[in-house]
Amino acid sequence: MNNTVRVLLAAAICVTFAACAKKTREVPPDVIDRTTTDEVVTEQMDTEGRFGPEDLDSDTCLRQRVVYFDYDRADIRGEAQQILSCHAKYLVDRPSAAVTLEGHADERGTREYNLGLGERRGNAVGGALQANGGSAGQLSVVSYGEERGTCNDSDDSCWQQNRRVEIVYTAK
Repeated sequence: MNNTVRVLLAAAICVTFAACAKKTREVPPDVIDRTTTDEVVTEQMDTEGRFGPEDLDSDTCLRQRVVYFDYDRADIRGEAQQILSCHAKYLVDRPSAAVTLEGHADERGTREYNLGLGERRGNAVGGALQANGGSAGQLSVVSYGEERGTCNDSDDSCWQQNRRVEIVYTAK
């Protein structure tokens, strides 16, 4: 009986250590910097059924697909207005085109708050596209909150990269 107690005690200690092991945050495989090279963008867009920038006009403003935001804000910055005007013109010229606006937030704040903030940011970009002529039927908004960050450090420069809306074309 003494050996049985020792074996059970050893097993309990092993289970405790396994449960307390440090958990690492995994980055989903679809989180790739879409601005690095055309090949990376083309590969990713093809595997996910999305359209890369080479499928759009060669206009450089259409290649800029990320709108950044200030901390805890959903207001469109001045520098993003020209980008959104260009995307809206593309949507007006091509009524069959469709866009998903993916809202993101940095890691600060609760999960629920960041999901809401990502949605508000996506709706702000959608509103700007509609104000410039885009149709509401061409737009869909999804919020990932803090779940799909492009940078995992805990500093201001990293948080700034994660406060964004990505414009993803889902149909030509």
